[in-house]
Amino acid sequence: MTFYSIAKGVVKSVLMPAYRIEVHGLEHFPKEGGVLLCANHIDNLDPPVVGITAPRPVKFMAKEELFTIPILGKVVTNLNAFPVKRGMSDREALRKGLGFLKEGHVLGLFPEGTRSKTGEIGKGLAGAGFFALRTDAMVLPCAIIGPYKFMRKLKVVYGPPINMEEMRKNKTSADDATQVIMDSIQKLIEQHR
Repeated sequence: MTFYSIAKGVVKSVLMPAYRIEVHGLEHFPKEGGVLLCANHIDNLDPPVVGITAPRPVKFMAKEELFTIPILGKVVTNLNAFPVKRGMSDREALRKGLGFLKEGHVLGLFPEGTRSKTGEIGKGLAGAGFFALRTDAMVLPCAIIGPYKFMRKLKVVYGPPINMEEMRKNKTSADDATQVIMDSIQKLIEQHR
């Protein structure tokens, strides 16, 4: 058993009942191959919540600062996360993310880059579009519908994969591709709120 699967079991046993987490749309989650999993970001608990509800291990891109915190840095690394420098183009992180997708892993992103202060979905950064256009990975939208309140229902909704073929063929910009992804997440929020 890996550290990831043990941690997933422990975290799941705490968070699922504490937030009465309901999961919808697991049938949309590809069983194999590269998957770019894009979710809205409303709370610090979003990464573990996506991690415990996704049927496959997820490699998250996480802000570099987390990796410098003693103990937490080691834990985050063992949970398949890798660092990204915020506010600039981090070529190493982009290269790593592309590699994971091409190897058939699930790459988890929060395209907004930071938590929403209002709970409303914000503008996505071009990184999500970059990964979506540069690989053949399936792009899976995910909506986290809160708020995170003890014993109040929290929903995690996985939507159908977004067809990126036309955009890849037409050399759509990364910003425009990200907007399509954000619109899909918004639609899931509206349908399941």
